[in-house]
Amino acid sequence: MTLNLPLPDSIQNFINQQVAIGGYSNAAEYILHLIRQEQARAARVESLLLAGLDSGNSIEITDDWWEQKRAQLVQKLDRQQQ
Repeated sequence: MTLNLPLPDSIQNFINQQVAIGGYSNAAEYILHLIRQEQARAARVESLLLAGLDSGNSIEITDDWWEQKRAQLVQKLDRQQQ
């Protein structure tokens, strides 16, 4: 598939710089690299989410739970700053 995108000059310049710096043969190769990176990141996120779902018993997240977590983090930060 061919995709034609109008790009502002600033983005075109950035892509050209990245092609030169990264050793890509052309802009299409650079953009394909970015898309593959995003696909890999999305797969990692999905894998982590599934692992989280399988990690144990679920708990109910309430406003009180969030307040308790916030208080714990504040205490931890206070201890680190002392």
